[in-house]
Amino acid sequence: MGKRILHFLTLILVPLTLNAQGRPEEFVKTDTIGKKKNIKFIGLPIAFYTPETEFGVGGGGQMFLLNNTNQYNQRLSNILFSGIYTTAGQIMFNVTPQVYLGKGDYFIDADYLFEIYPNSFWGIGPETPEENEEFYEQTTHKVKLRFLKRLPPDLNFGLTYNFANHQVTEVLSGGLLDSGDILGADRTVISGIGAEFNLDTRNNTGSPTNGQLFEIGAHFSSPILGATHGFNKFTLDLRNYAPVGTWGTLATQIFVENNFGDVPFQGMAFFGGSNSARGYFYGRFLDKNMYVVQAEYRYQFKPRWKLAAFGLFGSVAGDAQDLLRFNSLKPGYGAGVRFKLLKEQGTWLRLDIGNGKDGQNGIYFGINEAF
Repeated sequence: MGKRILHFLTLILVPLTLNAQGRPEEFVKTDTIGKKKNIKFIGLPIAFYTPETEFGVGGGGQMFLLNNTNQYNQRLSNILFSGIYTTAGQIMFNVTPQVYLGKGDYFIDADYLFEIYPNSFWGIGPETPEENEEFYEQTTHKVKLRFLKRLPPDLNFGLTYNFANHQVTEVLSGGLLDSGDILGADRTVISGIGAEFNLDTRNNTGSPTNGQLFEIGAHFSSPILGATHGFNKFTLDLRNYAPVGTWGTLATQIFVENNFGDVPFQGMAFFGGSNSARGYFYGRFLDKNMYVVQAEYRYQFKPRWKLAAFGLFGSVAGDAQDLLRFNSLKPGYGAGVRFKLLKEQGTWLRLDIGNGKDGQNGIYFGINEAF
C-alpha cells in the first residue's frame, strides 16, 4: 500500500517549481534517462497551491535532447511546456527551451509565457492599507532569451533580451488603476537588452546543501526597442548553503532589486510569494526598490523526510535610501516539511506555512526549496 501511495503521489502531485515571484517556473528534471535514443519525451501532470493562484492543475511535457549534454554537470538539453488552470481563474501556457552547446560551454535559455491572470492590487509603496485591495485582470505575452558563456570552472556570463506585453483588460471602476495615475494601468510593453553574471558552486540547484550562488543582473527597457516606458532594473542575489552537523543545512539569502526611470507597476519589485517572502501575498507591496533577507534551517531526520524553519525581513520603497526605515520593515516566519519523491533523485515535495506582519499568511505547496 505504501508503494502504491508513493506511485500515485509521483504521478499526480509532481508540480512545477514555484518562483520568487509566486508563479510556476520549471518541471521536475531527471538525470536517469537512458541514452539509447536521441530524444526522450515524458508527460507530466501538474498540481500546486499558492495564495496568489489557489489550487492549480494542468499538464505538460518535457522533451530531452539526449545528444546535447552539459558535460560539466550532466544536465541535458530539454524543452518544457505546460498548460495550467487555477481555481482563481488564471490560465497559463509556458514553453521553455534550454539548450547546451559546445559540451556545455555555451547555454541558450528561452522562455515564452502566455497568461490570463486575475490578480489583486493594493497600490504602490510600503504602507498600502489592506482596504485598498482591488481586483484587476491582465493578459500577458512574455519572452525572455539568455545566451550565456561558461567561464571555467563555475562562472557564467552572457546577454539577455526581455519582452513583455501586458494588457490590462479589466479594472475596478473608480479604483486606483482606473484613476489614470498608475503607470501601466492600461497597457505596458517592456522591451530591452541586459547582461547577467553568476558564480554558482551549489551542489544541487533545486535542494542545495552546500555551496554558494552570487548573481548580478542589469536589464534595460527602452522605447527605441518598442517599450512604452524607459527604465533600468538591477538585481543582486547572494546565497550561501552551509552544512550544520551531519543532517542539517543553514541556507541564507540576500536579494536586492532597484529600478530607475519611468517604471510601470508590472516592472516594479514585488514583495512576497512562495520563494522570497513567504507569508505575504506576491505583490502585496510593490515599489521601485526592494530587499529581502532570509534564513532557513533544514533538518533531514529521515532519508526521505526533512523539517524546515525560516525567518525573513525586508521592505519596498520608492527611494533606495528609504529601504532601511524600520517603521516599514516587514518580518516573516514559518515552518514546513519536505518529502523526497524518489530515493534515487534529489527532488523534494515542499509544504510551507508562512506568517507575516498584520495577519498576513500563506500556505505553499510545490517542488524543491524556496531558495
